[in-house]
Amino acid sequence: MGDGTSAKAHQCITFLTDYGLDDGFVASCHGVAARIAPDVRIIDITHLVPAGDVRRGAAVLAQTVPYLPPGVHVAVVDPGVGTSRRGVAIEAGDRIFVGPDNGLLSWAAHGLAPGGTYTLAPWRTPAGETTPAASEPRAFELTNSKLWLEPVSATFHGRDIFTPVAAQLATGLDISAVGAPLDPAGLLTLPAPTRRVQNGGAEGEVLTVDRFGNIQLSLTKSDLDQLGAHSGESLTVTLGVTARLQGAEPQHRRSFSVPYRDTFGSVPPGELVAYADSVGCVALAVNSGDAAQRLGLPPGARIRISRTP
Repeated sequence: MGDGTSAKAHQCITFLTDYGLDDGFVASCHGVAARIAPDVRIIDITHLVPAGDVRRGAAVLAQTVPYLPPGVHVAVVDPGVGTSRRGVAIEAGDRIFVGPDNGLLSWAAHGLAPGGTYTLAPWRTPAGETTPAASEPRAFELTNSKLWLEPVSATFHGRDIFTPVAAQLATGLDISAVGAPLDPAGLLTLPAPTRRVQNGGAEGEVLTVDRFGNIQLSLTKSDLDQLGAHSGESLTVTLGVTARLQGAEPQHRRSFSVPYRDTFGSVPPGELVAYADSVGCVALAVNSGDAAQRLGLPPGARIRISRTP
């Protein structure tokens, strides 16, 4: 299907969605990819992203990609499917990201540094200046309908547009064949998670909550290192907001002490613990329990951590 300058074939196609596992959506996409690129391996990242949760999908994708082989990474958490939102392909180094231009691809395409710190893309700095890179990233809108399945469903672009395009890219189609070129700086980018160390504390936000109820923060182990905090000590965690919502009283802050340890089992069952998770982010958990439920912390909630005197 399609034509274009031949490029190097990729080792795999990876797949992340909010499709769930109760229906045939995932299998349909697998089938499309297998018919176009039967020799390319497909790796499922997850299909259990909460429905429409672009931020959660972006975080999972960005934190997983560094451990995946070079390949074509398809991500579909797409509440705007069938609207004027663009479908895009972004080539960043030896990886290509395919999906909707709604911020879902932005953190992964920008690169995830060790320790969970999101960095800006190599083509853009905070001052708006271009930084040197081994190869300039390229971005394209998916406008070449010759690469799509026909007819295209208005509500299933994952099957009819993103997967067939990704499969052809995986077999060596050059990314320039997918459609009109775009300025990468013009792609929709999710705001970087809040993270700062000041006044004796590290301030951040809840980045994600996993299926175990563990709360991953935008703060990193290196942030706690700056505070002089060490495993085996206690941390003071402060929750709540300072801004007054219009027509409502400001929420009261609440603080508590939590042990800072290496793993869940370092505290008795049912007890809270703070630890550095598998990507180096600070996380809160309950040994054999659900920290998010106990603390009532949704993604985006603000939090401050300091050393307990």
